[in-house]
This record gives sequence, C-alpha cells and structure tokens, in this order.
Amino acid sequence: MDKKQEPKLEKFLGNYFKEIHKIYIDGDFREESFYPSFKRLIEDCSKLQTQAGVNVLVAPKKTEAGIPDFRVGKNGEIIGFIEAKPPDANLEEVEDSEQLRRYRDSLPNLILTNFLEFRLYRSGRPVDKVQVGRQFTLRSLKSPPSPEKLDEFFELLENFFSFSTPEIQKSSDFSIELAKKTRFLEHILREELLKENDEVTRFYKAFQEELIETLTKERFADLYAQTITYGLFAARMRSLIPPVKKGG
Repeated sequence: MDKKQEPKLEKFLGNYFKEIHKIYIDGDFREESFYPSFKRLIEDCSKLQTQAGVNVLVAPKKTEAGIPDFRVGKNGEIIGFIEAKPPDANLEEVEDSEQLRRYRDSLPNLILTNFLEFRLYRSGRPVDKVQVGRQFTLRSLKSPPSPEKLDEFFELLENFFSFSTPEIQKSSDFSIELAKKTRFLEHILREELLKENDEVTRFYKAFQEELIETLTKERFADLYAQTITYGLFAARMRSLIPPVKKGG
C-alpha cells in the first residue's frame, strides 16, 4: 500500500468504527443497522484502488437461501458478493454452515464478514482473511475499536476488487459452472416457496394446474431453475450467432 493511502484508509476505518460502535452500544440493533456504514466503507476504500471506485448494492431483502447481503459492481459488471453476519458472529462456525458452502460453491468472488473480520474466498477456496478491529472493543462502552492491520486489509480488498471472471475454454468446465448456477437458483426458489412468495407460488400453482398435477414444490424448483438457466444460455448463444443473409 502506498504510504499516501495509509492515512486515508485509517481515516475511513476510524469513521466507520465510530459509527458501528455507536449503533452497537445504543442497543436494539439488527444486522441491517450496520449496512449503511459498511456500504460507505467499502465504496470509500475502493476509491483508493480504482479511479472510479465500485458500487455496492445492498440486497433488497434477506433470506436464508437467497443471494448474499451485498453485491459489488464496477463499470457495469458484477465483480463479487459480500455476506455479512452480526458483529458477535463467530466466522469459523459460519464458514462451515450450509448457507456459506452454497455461496462458496456458486460465487467465484466472495467476502464473509462480521463487520470487523473479513474472509475472502475465490472459487470456493479461502484465500485471505484479516481482522481490522476487536470484538471486545466494540462491546466496550468507552471507545470504538482502533483500526488494525491496514496493509493486510488493503491487500485483501485489492484482491477482491481486481477480480474478473476467467474465460471458460472447455465445454466441460462450462457445463460444471452452468450446473452450479442452476443448483444455486433452485435453492433460492425453494426458499421463496417456503416463504410463500406470491409471484413464485403463483408460477408453481400454474405449473401444477396446467402441466403436472402431481408436481411437488421441490420438483418445481428444480424444473424452473433448469428452464431459466438454459433459456438464458440459449438466448445468449443465439445472440452470438450472426444472422444468415437472405438472397445473393
């Protein structure tokens, strides 16, 4: 990290810690209470590494099976996702959860955080982690945490921001990636059906009434996920094939 960037990064983290410390000691908070401060931190830090910075989109609603809490984009493209847990969360335990395994299997560039510790996964594998503040300090009524390990934090974020989806060269690799996305979508659909999401439930009942009377919710989620995934794939392939010229 450039020495000129270190004071800025320390300032960003210092302001961030003041904000989340106040939220924490005021009590009666939810995980989502920390989202605005976290979003601002990530966007500010990105400007130290990329001229335009990144855009962080907070997920509109949280589900156990849905997408992670934050989607990070740059120049109109998604570069990664961030899953947040409460400040008291033990990330060792979260890392082994079924939800995180699903995210790691499906998303090639992912950060897991409890707002103080950051863990970076690349194609499902843990590649870096750093704790920039202490949990016990956050719980203190006296003062917010002090920023730690600035160089390591900067490097982790640099690795995250610089990610680009590798080009798939072999059809077998493409099939594997497509299957991962299909299974991920299937889990999301199952969760929405359990929550009785109006739109998804309406599609399920229509399939059941018009096509397969014995269709279960689990089978519907599988069929619908495959239909969407391969439909998008077919549309993409069609757009890449040049039109046939008619006549001479």
